[in-house]
Amino acid sequence: MDGQPKELRSSRWFVKDDLRSFGHRSRLKGMGFDDADYLGKPIVAILNTWSDLNTCHSHFKTRVDEIKRGVLQMGGFPVEIPVVSLGEMLMKPTTMLYRNLLAMETEEVLRCHPVDAAVLMGGCDKTVPAMIMGAISANIPFVFFPAGPMLKARWKDQTLGSGTDAWKYWAERCAGNLCDGDWKDIENCIARSAGTCMTMGTASTMACIAETLGVTLPNASCIPAVVSEHSRLAVATGRKAVQLATSQMAPLSFLTREHFENALIAQLTLSGSTNAIVHMIAMAGRAGIRLTLDDYDRISREIPVLADLRPSGRFLMEDFYNAGGLSGLLNRLRDKLHLGALTINDRTLGEQIESGAVLDDNIIRTRENPLWPEGGTCVLRGNLAPNGCVIKTVASDPRLHKHKGRAVVFRSYGDLKARINSPDLETVLI
Repeated sequence: MDGQPKELRSSRWFVKDDLRSFGHRSRLKGMGFDDADYLGKPIVAILNTWSDLNTCHSHFKTRVDEIKRGVLQMGGFPVEIPVVSLGEMLMKPTTMLYRNLLAMETEEVLRCHPVDAAVLMGGCDKTVPAMIMGAISANIPFVFFPAGPMLKARWKDQTLGSGTDAWKYWAERCAGNLCDGDWKDIENCIARSAGTCMTMGTASTMACIAETLGVTLPNASCIPAVVSEHSRLAVATGRKAVQLATSQMAPLSFLTREHFENALIAQLTLSGSTNAIVHMIAMAGRAGIRLTLDDYDRISREIPVLADLRPSGRFLMEDFYNAGGLSGLLNRLRDKLHLGALTINDRTLGEQIESGAVLDDNIIRTRENPLWPEGGTCVLRGNLAPNGCVIKTVASDPRLHKHKGRAVVFRSYGDLKARINSPDLETVLI
């Protein structure tokens, strides 16, 4: 065992000539691995949130093999570790109930196993913050691998956005404007492929936040899930994980407040999901950084919305990727960003986005022609929300920005479903 790099964390399990290390080595050999497979090599844990009931991650069976290929190319030893899969579409009432469960599992799985670095495979809404929260707390080098958005969908002559258009067409059906056949056709085509919702919902917002934090490979957040570039991203992510194991670039060694302010700026210029706010605050907290609604309110007043993406705008994630993606967008906000923030790619954020180019000004707007000049996400306070609440101003009808009227009160979600479309809906002042 001479020559085993003593700086590798995994050497604590395998190097010593004692009974415990004997047991560890013998059990690997019981699985068919030889000394040449792992001794003296960085061990990379691949935390896979694949499930047959997680539509966003249905392509992860293939991607995990591609990540392993990248690890092997760099002389590492890949080990796949399944963790709980949180699929928003098929779990009731919401995966938010289990976000912290996945965060705890990620942290403890990394802490207790002989691993030197990790690849975190996630994408559906709560998987991204959960895994990053856990990996920050475990403080083991990691690279995040986003599931990627699904391809654009079409129904007749209409482009469909899974995650937003379902609500629109359901309203049309409830109004009697959509027949059974058309409703079934939309159901059959609105989710066109594996991957996350192709709108700027929580999944794509969190993927862009992860890239801006510097914990993914460049341009990783927007690559559609089923194109060849995504497979190549998987292989490259495996290679990067081995490099991180060797350099020992643990998250707490480089993540700063500036990183999270950059991510906040990205969320705001994307008009990203308001759900991301609670996740950003939680992720920053794991790094010992306090973000508040006041930070959102302050920065929102300075940041224009440049991404013309649904539900705030017109286009979808595939369009955004083809138009230049996140690096192109952020390059238009260089004066607002902390460009010196370090990334896992041995470059600063400023260096990483320097070559970013915008190929379509209709999708990624210029500073002179923003989708919304500032305050795309606003913090509100009042008697209904004394501790604050948020509204995505750019995505709401302007007539809703100021309103005085009666409020309808429902006893429960079931009560809401039963009465919301009733023509004689009772109104009650609160």
